Amino acid sequence: MSDFQAEYDAYCNEYGTPDRIEMMLCDLNAVLRGKWLPGDEVDKLINGGVRLPMSTYAPNILGSEVEATGLGITIGDPDGFIVPVDGTLKPVPWANGNVAQVLVEMVDEDCNISSISTRNHLRNVIDRFEKEGLHPVVATELEFYIVKRRDDSSDAPSPPDGLPDAQNYDLEVLNQSEAILTEILEASKAQGLATDALIAEYGPGQFEINFHHTDDVLAAADTALMFKRLVIGIVDGHGLEATFMAKPYAEEPGNGMHVHASVVDDDGNNIFASENDEDVSPRLKAAVAGVLGTMRDMQAIFAPHMNSYRRFQPNSFAPSAPDWGLDHRGAAIRLPEISGPGARLEHRISGADVNPYLVLAAILGGIHYGLHHECDLPLPLEDDKSSDAEPLTHDWTTAVALFEESDFAKDLFGEDYQKIYTAVRRDEIKELTSIITAVEYRYYLSRL
Repeated sequence: MSDFQAEYDAYCNEYGTPDRIEMMLCDLNAVLRGKWLPGDEVDKLINGGVRLPMSTYAPNILGSEVEATGLGITIGDPDGFIVPVDGTLKPVPWANGNVAQVLVEMVDEDCNISSISTRNHLRNVIDRFEKEGLHPVVATELEFYIVKRRDDSSDAPSPPDGLPDAQNYDLEVLNQSEAILTEILEASKAQGLATDALIAEYGPGQFEINFHHTDDVLAAADTALMFKRLVIGIVDGHGLEATFMAKPYAEEPGNGMHVHASVVDDDGNNIFASENDEDVSPRLKAAVAGVLGTMRDMQAIFAPHMNSYRRFQPNSFAPSAPDWGLDHRGAAIRLPEISGPGARLEHRISGADVNPYLVLAAILGGIHYGLHHECDLPLPLEDDKSSDAEPLTHDWTTAVALFEESDFAKDLFGEDYQKIYTAVRRDEIKELTSIITAVEYRYYLSRL
């Protein structure tokens, strides 16, 4: 019996045979694509009878094939065989009827997972650590907004009625949204998502979920991906919309995805831990230096979309330079603890609009790079002698160019995927920046 057959049987024993199974493939933009399969036809999935074009891994954000990737119809758009990801068959509590969902990958005829799978890229980075007897431990935090349902997809968002302009940690806001938030937490529990604290964030209608630390890094990325889908589905059922867009409001804080990361050895010892509460250990310093030194090259991963760069404007409430500090929330890299088992770094650059597999791969890749290379470490922000770091770019095109030219990106993701990622982003830049906006019509059409 296959592992998935046993998993499916356990599901049926608890919930009954599902009406359908929603097979979810994560693409480059963390958009879930796939197929519905009747629950009584699960043998097709188990026996490799379900296929998708391999190019499904790498469309642009509009959903279109990008010819410059070298995928799709230029090579005949060949199929891959869908295989389920172990441990991800879960109920969909917000759906009508008995509906199951499962994350899937695609493999070739030799059963090798596609080299353009973002999940597989994260697995490859984890392997680098494990070959050295090291094991990353991560936790993510995700911010999102709940907004009124819009009549048209091009309409601007507006917050639900009755919320304060600044709701930071406001318990009454949680009470007002209790029905939605309780359903989110209950659905997370039903799907086995390791949720921790839930808070009201600063912006009106903004919330943040924290997840527990885990050494199952792939599961942590799976959790972030599935939580987004869960929130959007549940909020829709309440007549509202949820968004993980990086900057939905110009004058309000954006949505981020913070990542806490540490590394333990085979004996479970945290290699970042200092012997005291005052000195940062050499290996934690090395990890911080590696992450800071590769941050510009990876900005196109941490800020993948046009809207992402609005978080990097002045006074945007988000860190915008490769700097660090001890428990300093204004820093790109914050060190919440430097001794004991909780010693770790917190990476605060990414928006909530990212692909979590690629972000974790980039952060852990930066840590690994720092542990193996002599990287310059600037002074922390709290040091009187520190100077301001040069800000990260606020330009999408520049960030993509830095990624395209990066030797670090080539080593981390491979030259082929570096080219594919760059091609998709350049295609999106061409498509989206050619659109003449309402602002341009408003201020230019009748004046010039």
